Amino acid sequence: MAFYQPAFIQSLPLTPIVFYMKLIAYLNFNGQCEEALNFYRACFRGTILQFSRMGDSPMPVPDTHKNKIMHARLKFGENIIYMSDTLAGNETTVGNNISLSLEINPPGKMKDLFARLSEGGKIIMPLQDTFWNARFGQFIDKFGIEWMMNCDLKK
Repeated sequence: MAFYQPAFIQSLPLTPIVFYMKLIAYLNFNGQCEEALNFYRACFRGTILQFSRMGDSPMPVPDTHKNKIMHARLKFGENIIYMSDTLAGNETTVGNNISLSLEINPPGKMKDLFARLSEGGKIIMPLQDTFWNARFGQFIDKFGIEWMMNCDLKK
C-alpha cells in the first residue's frame, strides 16, 4: 500500500533538522494544578522535577493567584508533562487547556522555526529572553494549535 502525498507536498524541499528538539505536552488548569500534579504523580509513580508558585516570580500577581502554580514539571519513565494554573482573567475550558511546548537548543535555531510555525496564526508572546533564564515565545498556529518554544540559556 503506497502512502498518498499531494503533489504540492511532494514538491516541498525538506531539509533535515539537525539541532535538539523535544515536544512536551503542557497542561493548564483553573486553580487545580497542584491537585492534578499530585494525582498524576501518584498514578504514574512519577517525580516532580520543578515546582514554582506565581507569587515566587517577579511578575505582578493578584493576591488571589500568588499561591497558584506558575510552572511544574512531572517526569515518569522517559516522559515529561509541564503543568500550570492560568493567570487571572485567562481561564481555560476543556479543549484549549493543552498546549505543545518545544524545547529547542541552540537558541539561534528558534527564530526560523517560530516564524514558519506561526505564519498565518496569532503570536501571543514574541520570542524574547525571560526572567527564568530562557528564550521563550508562544503562538497559536493557523490550525488553532497553541505552541510554546523554550530554550534554556546558559547562566
